[in-house]
Amino acid sequence: MANDEHLSGTVVQLMEKGVRIPNPLGVEIGDDIDPARISGRGVVLHNGTGLRGEKTLIGPGSVLGAEAPVTVVNCRLGPGVELKGGYFKGSVFLEKANMGCGAQVREGSILEEEANGAHTVGLKQTILFPFVTLGSLVNFCDCLMAGGTSRTDHSEVGSSYIHFNYTPNQDKATASLIGDVPHGVMLNQPPIFLGGQGGLVGPARIGFGTVISAGTVYRSDCPEGGKLLSGVNTEAEKAFHPGFYGDVQRRVSNNVCYLANLLALKQWYAVVRRPFFHSMELGDELFKGALETLDAAISERIKRFEALAEKMERSIAIAEKIGTGRKMNNLVTQKRELLEGWPRIKQCFIDAGDDAGSEVPESFRALIDGEAEKKGDYITVIRSLDDPSSSAGTVWLQSIVDGISAKALGVIPSFSS
Repeated sequence: MANDEHLSGTVVQLMEKGVRIPNPLGVEIGDDIDPARISGRGVVLHNGTGLRGEKTLIGPGSVLGAEAPVTVVNCRLGPGVELKGGYFKGSVFLEKANMGCGAQVREGSILEEEANGAHTVGLKQTILFPFVTLGSLVNFCDCLMAGGTSRTDHSEVGSSYIHFNYTPNQDKATASLIGDVPHGVMLNQPPIFLGGQGGLVGPARIGFGTVISAGTVYRSDCPEGGKLLSGVNTEAEKAFHPGFYGDVQRRVSNNVCYLANLLALKQWYAVVRRPFFHSMELGDELFKGALETLDAAISERIKRFEALAEKMERSIAIAEKIGTGRKMNNLVTQKRELLEGWPRIKQCFIDAGDDAGSEVPESFRALIDGEAEKKGDYITVIRSLDDPSSSAGTVWLQSIVDGISAKALGVIPSFSS
């Protein structure tokens, strides 16, 4: 160990507990870093690594900065995580998740086991289920992506792909659900492939087994999955009225569905994933961070949804100036219901998560708890579930999604007419 009067006390403590720091003078460790939250087993901090934030947590075997300087701010890293270079803030990385150099992963993101990205990937408010793989030069904010069963059978986003998450009317109620939570957590669904040099315009819903061919900018939904989608979807040239929304039904329905899936995922963590964290070093704090991040993701989606609802007042005024007829009248009715009903819709989401966990079948809960004690490996246990067991878990989670969605959409009856 280097003996240098210029080394900070925290760097010395980390090295004494076994953290490998090849160039101790080349790392920047903030005063708010707690050495107790960094494992001494197999952790490597390469030259140019910066750690900040009292919530920062680094599990055993994690390696930072192997390809380029890396800054980590208030992130929680599980075992064997590799962040090869870039900027990472307010996110959670579960076992063996990894990102190439040039990455920027910001608040509200969770990369589950072995989820990964190549170089120059941008994420924010993004949740990637196990094994999901992102190519290079990808901008994939405001998404949840699932699908696949292993590292050799995984959902993939091709290089130079964009999830378009900001509208000409300056809102971000645009999160896209690629796969879903009730089926995706079972790790038994066909992968989804989003071809490179393409894009997805949010908010969208894409089902398992879907392939969107390279070069396609897709602007619709395919929740049933199992389709090959190709070509650039375009509409005829038409007038643009800033502030006017010509279709709110799909936008609202997709936002409701996305939030309901996030709330179901929170219950999956609280009921099913919890015991698997207990057996790992620093696991309880990692679990706490995952729940906090899910709560932050839910709050972000409610905030963006609320901003959309508030824009309906202006959109109604524009609609009354530019059009008449039955179709326009129905559109105005929908917008008014959304504007006036938003406080009750919002309350549906706020109230949703507190007691949903009680609905889990006891047989499923007991099975998971027992396997967690014996094996302690989340991926192995979930993939070993027989069809009746995984189906029972899916039915439970789907009931959460359907229940929340029905309550929220029940506030705005014209959306189902």
